[in-house]
Amino acid sequence: MADHDDIVDIVEDGDDRPLDSGPRWKIMVIDDEPAVHDGTRFALADYTLNGQGLEILSAYSAEEGRALLPRHPDTAVVLLDVIMESETAGLDLVDFIRNELKNETIRIILRTGQPGQAPERRVIVDYDINDYKAKTELTADKLFTSLTAALRSWQQLQRMVETRRGLEIIVDAASTLYDFKSIQRLAEGVLVQLASLLNVDCDGILVVHENGRENPVSVLAAAGCYARHVGQNGVSALDADLRQVVEEAFRRRTHQFTPAWSVLFIRTSSEREVVVVLHVTRPLSDTDRTLVEIFTSKLSIAFDNVILYEQLQEANTRLEDRVNQRTRELTSANRRLSAQWARLQRANAFKTEILGTVAHDLRNPLSVIIGRAEILERMVTSPALTPDAARAQIKHIHNAADRVADMVESLIADAMTDALDITIRRDPADLATVVRDVAEANQPLAAKKSQVIDVSIEAGPPVLCDVDRIREAIDNLVSNAIKYSVIGGHIEVGLAHGPAGARIRVKDSGPGMTPEDLKRLYGRFQRLSAKPTGGETSIGLGLSIVKRIVDLHGGTITAESAGEDQGTTFTIALPAKPPEAESEVAAAG
Repeated sequence: MADHDDIVDIVEDGDDRPLDSGPRWKIMVIDDEPAVHDGTRFALADYTLNGQGLEILSAYSAEEGRALLPRHPDTAVVLLDVIMESETAGLDLVDFIRNELKNETIRIILRTGQPGQAPERRVIVDYDINDYKAKTELTADKLFTSLTAALRSWQQLQRMVETRRGLEIIVDAASTLYDFKSIQRLAEGVLVQLASLLNVDCDGILVVHENGRENPVSVLAAAGCYARHVGQNGVSALDADLRQVVEEAFRRRTHQFTPAWSVLFIRTSSEREVVVVLHVTRPLSDTDRTLVEIFTSKLSIAFDNVILYEQLQEANTRLEDRVNQRTRELTSANRRLSAQWARLQRANAFKTEILGTVAHDLRNPLSVIIGRAEILERMVTSPALTPDAARAQIKHIHNAADRVADMVESLIADAMTDALDITIRRDPADLATVVRDVAEANQPLAAKKSQVIDVSIEAGPPVLCDVDRIREAIDNLVSNAIKYSVIGGHIEVGLAHGPAGARIRVKDSGPGMTPEDLKRLYGRFQRLSAKPTGGETSIGLGLSIVKRIVDLHGGTITAESAGEDQGTTFTIALPAKPPEAESEVAAAG
């Protein structure tokens, strides 16, 4: 051949050699021929530009390329085959890159084995590509030349993008000074803009010194290999060489330009000192230095403005916090007043209710006491007085007094249960002992009416509860069962345990309850259709007290009646764990 350019040979090779450390140009080969990928890697194996090697990514179809490109937005060059799974697969992928990914900087070099299928002039005009090569003409040298031109073009575009981004960040920071992070965003913009002005990679750090603070030196912004230092206080954690440069800048308080570092010193009118350090790989020209000095001369005012706005925002925040705190205090006071007013209203309503009940229910037994006392008084002066007659009158007085005492005790118990600040003290309790003691205590009352109390107790673990309050609830149910069961009746008291907790069951042999009774069973001062079988009194508070106690324990109480003369069964279910313990377990889960 007359042309002695090297043709790209396809060489079967083992694994790619390991990548060197440091930045690398990222390129992507999209071609359905594996040999093209191998040949490209071989031809570019020792490629370097500006001290950077290559990182080559491979896709073996346009579809694979569509999936790979979004994951690597920093790809500089795409070597793209035209004809793959379809005759226009490569051209369609160009549209995808430019129009869907909106990537205008990536350089696209089309490579085709059949130039006639996609004429060069039409493709160059109709599609946003940067070069068009036939595979037969793309020798190793020409591949080198095309790639180098594309990488330089991409690099220039990237610099333009970085410059625009730096300007946008600074403008955006100026328009959002009320944002408490605006000073950090301004600092970031300074780094990016300086790197663009100097045409260097953005590896740098911005440090501020503020007198009067506990940690006067802090890193406001950092980029590139120094990004890990953002937000740190002091310079002790910086790399040794970088720490030395920063400390020297604060000591000299002047700009410094060396082959490895560009150091800028800024002093604001608020007595703050700012040091910007950029790691550069080339010496700066006089023009570069002039641009930097002009740029930094305006930064003092920018930093002062941002700091002043930040201080204003902090003052506003403190004022808002004080207002919010005062508002919360007033709201809390209003809630307390509202709660106290509600308690007063309830107390007043309860007082009215009690007075009505006392006037109605206590009148009869008090009349009995007064009447019998008068009879006894007349009998004392009568010669016909006998001890038996006197004892009969005294018995009536005792019975009436007992009824009054029972009513007063019930009213007091209800008032105690209704207290808004009532607390339940939960301790492990042996409910078997409690049930057995309550049944035993009520045996004399049952014996007066020839009734039998059967106790059935199942052994089980202790239950967390307020023993005194639960004893009161069970006693109410058992005494009610005695009160409403027939003379000579049968009363069942049982205790059972299960995974959910304990169940206490009390069944009487009374007249049962109507559906209307069951609906208003736990209301205060409710009079049910059933009547006590031994002349006992009832003011309708016992069951409301029981329900309140059970509710405070997070349990339930139910009543069942099979019908007339079938008795009523009350069941108290107490949870194995109190409600707050269950909430804690759920939160931990």
